[in-house]
Amino acid sequence: MEVKKLSISWQFLLVLVLILHILSALDFDPYRVLGVSRTASQADIKKAYKKLAREWHPDKNKAPGAEDKFIQISKAYEILSNEEKRSNYDHYGDAGEKQGYQKQQQQREYRFRHFHENFYFDESFFHFPFNSERRDSIDEKYLLHFSHYVNEVVPDSFKKPYLIKITSDWCFSCIHIEPVWKEVVQELEGLGVGIGVVHAGYERRLAHHLGAHSTPSILGIINGKISFFHNAVVRENLRQFVESLLPGNLVEKVTNKNYVRFLSGWQQENKPHVLLFDQMPVVPLLYKLTAFAYKDYVSFGYVYVGLRGAEEMTRQYNVNVYAPTILVFKEHTNKPADAIQARGLKKQVIDDFITQNKYLLATRLTSQKLFQELCPVKRSHRQRKYCVVLLTAEASKLSRPFEAFLSFALANTQDTVRFVHVYSNRQQEFANTLLPDSDTFKGKSAVAILERRNTAGRVVYKTLEDPWTGSESDKFILLGCLDQLRKDPALLSSEAVLPDLTDELAPIFLLRWLYSASDYISDCWDSIFHNNWREMMPLLSLVFSALFILFGTVIVQAFSDSNDERESNPPDKEEAHEKAGKTEPSFSKENSSKIPKKGFVEVTELTDVTYTSNLVRLRPGHMNVVLILSNSTKTSLLQKFALEVYTFTGRIVWRG
Repeated sequence: MEVKKLSISWQFLLVLVLILHILSALDFDPYRVLGVSRTASQADIKKAYKKLAREWHPDKNKAPGAEDKFIQISKAYEILSNEEKRSNYDHYGDAGEKQGYQKQQQQREYRFRHFHENFYFDESFFHFPFNSERRDSIDEKYLLHFSHYVNEVVPDSFKKPYLIKITSDWCFSCIHIEPVWKEVVQELEGLGVGIGVVHAGYERRLAHHLGAHSTPSILGIINGKISFFHNAVVRENLRQFVESLLPGNLVEKVTNKNYVRFLSGWQQENKPHVLLFDQMPVVPLLYKLTAFAYKDYVSFGYVYVGLRGAEEMTRQYNVNVYAPTILVFKEHTNKPADAIQARGLKKQVIDDFITQNKYLLATRLTSQKLFQELCPVKRSHRQRKYCVVLLTAEASKLSRPFEAFLSFALANTQDTVRFVHVYSNRQQEFANTLLPDSDTFKGKSAVAILERRNTAGRVVYKTLEDPWTGSESDKFILLGCLDQLRKDPALLSSEAVLPDLTDELAPIFLLRWLYSASDYISDCWDSIFHNNWREMMPLLSLVFSALFILFGTVIVQAFSDSNDERESNPPDKEEAHEKAGKTEPSFSKENSSKIPKKGFVEVTELTDVTYTSNLVRLRPGHMNVVLILSNSTKTSLLQKFALEVYTFTGRIVWRG
């Protein structure tokens, strides 16, 4: 019996020691160990550490607890000397390597699991998955921070739309929509839609910036513009919401009646044209997203092969109507430059196909940005990029020199050579820089080979000696120059600094203003009908303030006019004085019939009584004019002065 009691005592003692050890570990405070405040600088922390290390070093201090004390001092200094670990300890009470959001999630998970165990129910209670790790694993890779949103998501939204969910802890509605959200994310991400998740508890600044005041909230971002989702969270509604974010004119419906016009637009738009043949009556979302991503480079059209009359196109271009087919047309509309056909086309396959065909064979340089993309700056001797530039006049139809240049480009396509052309009448400074100062090329086409050396416009180039007519001899000379250039880059012996190209396709100022105004009106319309009252408060405050100022001004003006009308009527006493025949300025009937609007100048006789009130105690901002008159000149001069004052104020008050 005594042995059993002794065994229980030892077990109790071991448990007590273990509990004390755990409590001491949890109670570890590096600031208290080093004896510094939480606002101590790195210099103070280092000074305290050196002092305590010398005191408690095991080689110098032989006390029983010196070694443990020295270990605590070293651990405390390791935490406080590292700014990241110190910040983690200040915010979360621990200085582990993986802190912050995950640490807090683990702490909440532990507390909630402990709560479950005490009350004997698990996460299946009420059918809500309260386990934080399980819930957050879905959204962990999509979490957004403010800097990431501003620097990456917003610029990227000009190439693809983003679908963002605002969530928080202990949000039952957030838990309810998780299965639908997960299904939609898997589908839309594969189509090219960007996905983001904002935790309102830890990214309050970003949530406020997005205008999300409740959780869960779902919003879309495209071209930097934010739009909120207001319908029931189901798969089809979210898909339609993403589709509604895209502009409506991305993809043109092409039939046998308009396909020639569509494909012939390459010259005006300066873009390749792409046709998708499919059996679906509506344009697939994948194709719309691709069209949005490459809208600056390619024009997209869609052909529904089940439509009557589509057989003409499918037969002409040899299209298999039983599988989706994509054709790319460049300068030649009667034959596609490239084609791809497969069942279940994936996003990556389409992107690679479009990227390889996003420029024409001989693109027209219409902007400086396009020039920099087609003719990049030389990075090294192995990465030389040459541009063969045709300088020609603008023409409504293809000229013979351009057609010959186009056929030469088609036959001599290389990775290191890019063929482009410029309208010399639209880019005169650019063309004059490359052409020699002679009358040989006046009104004629010319070809120059150039290589960009830096981003400031410096190039080395060589212009062919004779004008470009497109003859076989011209093609032979150009081919010889390109062959010689591969062996001897010094062939480009001329140097120049090219001016920036003007943007030929940029909309005029009036159109840009109209586009901006329409976007602003649409934003206001959406705010009025969809946003909640908290989001509308700034707009309502501005409207009511403007109305208050407007009506307040009208009311004050009305009262002011009524007072002026009452003051304009002369008092009876003054009329009696006028009838009595006192010396007063007289006016014609025409002048006296005028009704004065304002009266602030008075003609008063200056006496010893009125001297103090009119001159000595003159109020700030007021002005008095003193007339010094004699008895002989008083009447005539005072009349003239009164007339002058009347023309200025519309009113005379004479006080004798």
